[in-house]
Amino acid sequence: MKNLLAFDMGASNGRAILGQLENGKLTMRELHRFENNYVEMNGVYYWDFPYLFNQLKLGLLAFKQADVGDLDCVGIDTWGVDYGLLDKNGHLLGNPRAYRYAVDADITETEKVVDFPTLFRRTGIANLNFNTVYQLYRRKRQGDVALENAQKLLMLPDLLGYFLTGEMKSEYTNVTTSMLYNPTTKDWDWETIRTLNIPEHIFTEIDIAGTLRGKLRPELAQELGINQASFAAVGTHDTASAVAAIPGAGSFAFCSSGTWSLFGVETDQPILSNDVRDANFSNEGTIQGGFRPLKNIMGLWLIQECRRDWIKAGQKLSWDEIVREAQKAEPLRSIIDPDYAEFFAGGNMVQKIQNFCQKTNQPIPVTVGEIARCIYESLALKYRWALERLEEIKGQDIDALNIVGGGIQNKLLNQMVADSINRPVITGPVEGAAIGNLLSQAMALGEIKDITELRQVVRNSETVETYTPNHTAPWDSAYQRMLIF
Repeated sequence: MKNLLAFDMGASNGRAILGQLENGKLTMRELHRFENNYVEMNGVYYWDFPYLFNQLKLGLLAFKQADVGDLDCVGIDTWGVDYGLLDKNGHLLGNPRAYRYAVDADITETEKVVDFPTLFRRTGIANLNFNTVYQLYRRKRQGDVALENAQKLLMLPDLLGYFLTGEMKSEYTNVTTSMLYNPTTKDWDWETIRTLNIPEHIFTEIDIAGTLRGKLRPELAQELGINQASFAAVGTHDTASAVAAIPGAGSFAFCSSGTWSLFGVETDQPILSNDVRDANFSNEGTIQGGFRPLKNIMGLWLIQECRRDWIKAGQKLSWDEIVREAQKAEPLRSIIDPDYAEFFAGGNMVQKIQNFCQKTNQPIPVTVGEIARCIYESLALKYRWALERLEEIKGQDIDALNIVGGGIQNKLLNQMVADSINRPVITGPVEGAAIGNLLSQAMALGEIKDITELRQVVRNSETVETYTPNHTAPWDSAYQRMLIF
């Protein structure tokens, strides 16, 4: 039996999860959980990196306290695009900036030098203002001292891994989110890097999921009283790990449901057509070295932000209570576009949704149930839009949708999605990113051969639930309303 430890970190929380692989079956146990939020200082949003690194230590201590023997391997996955800078001594040049700091002006200024069609042709990545390339060019334009003094750049999971191991490498799946990777040359997009005058020397060697990357630093192992476990490059982009853990077969689309909804399909090669570009889809990497043409949809962030508003107003609602209120509300009364630009920034989300409905001459949702139902139904309709675009892109019908991640715990939303897309929805596993992380570690240790065997382990280990569609004319009518926004 192998003892594996996955650090699965999202933009709102993180966990340390013990995975034990034995006889082709994975069992899991959460050992440590922590909150994660960006911090605003002088108008800039940062991640609290020392806090996050300390949570890794606490997770390793939790493994020691579990008393299950030696630790065989560790892996880390996080969200994409964010990074940290290191100086010539390998020290951190300030806390990493958070992608919520991004603004559309970052795109506008970059396009004065290299336009989006060119960037898409080189990288296959959608035009999103938080892409790493736009973040870096903003710092370049501002004469940022940290960038000027940086010797290395590491994406966030690789940065955390560096402080665990001392190894500086960049894992493929997270690198592809940066809009600085060229899927044709299979290397950093040096042409864009040079055109924008971003220092070339800061970019490190790229490795792939399922490979070993050193061991825990001896002084760290000694401090924590644990063995010097191996460290593996996993699908460090949480969506890549989550998609790896999908047990589906045949022609299916996937949705990794959390703060963001990442909606797409798997392909061996990137799809760099104008249709993909114009629909603002990305070609992000898979753990097997292929691609995920997908759409970033502003997912449960919308309801997360509304809940923060309600809590500030004195309504301490649980997620189950919010769903129950939504069930009581009138169906398909008000619809929003989840990707409306005003929804990207945090704060006053309830008011922003009400303003959108007023602007589009719809009934204004007021109660918790009305607002929650508006969000859930709008997400379900946006999924239909994304699925139809994917069928056009692939030139092939999609038979079912597999949803993974924490969002599948909302059974009301799952049924709404099935009703909206008029196809079966298969949900599970809920811990998709953690499972993909753990089984990539097993691959690095030689316990699993490839993605086919990895998914067989998932089928051996996890149960899924199927939602049968009940598609009605009101869903079609609501969809037509959304298309005109």
